[in-house]
Amino acid sequence: MVQRLDYMKLAPKLAQKLTELTLAVKGGGLDEKLLILVEIRASQINGCAFCLDLHVKDAKIHGERELRLHHVAIWHESPLFDLREKAALGWTEVLTRLAPGGVPPEAFDELRLHFTEKEIAELTYMVMAINAWNRLAIAFTPVPGSADLSLRLDKAGLA
Repeated sequence: MVQRLDYMKLAPKLAQKLTELTLAVKGGGLDEKLLILVEIRASQINGCAFCLDLHVKDAKIHGERELRLHHVAIWHESPLFDLREKAALGWTEVLTRLAPGGVPPEAFDELRLHFTEKEIAELTYMVMAINAWNRLAIAFTPVPGSADLSLRLDKAGLA
């Protein structure tokens, strides 16, 4: 696979704004590991090879267990995620696969059991951000692993 174009260099101000959004969410009140799980799940759903590669490596650097990484795709059935994580992954799926009728009330009700309103807003911004990154990477096909050195993802030991 060859990268179609370098969207970071061609639209640096826009890339910077999306980066700032992502960093602002990560600097909020939600746990970094939870946010990475959200990034992984959205990237799986969207079929974004570059982002999935990046976020799995980031998860390893942040101490995530390999078995949990393998189970993100089957989180519904997995006993490895707590109710809060499952609510976040469910919200990620609902917002990534928007149904014609919008967000089902039960999805929001489940989320409210585990997150404050502020956390729900932050989580929603993370889902928005990763979906935007996924669409850029899917459109312009950066090579998975090509940013490992610049993002220090080589520390994950998953080359």
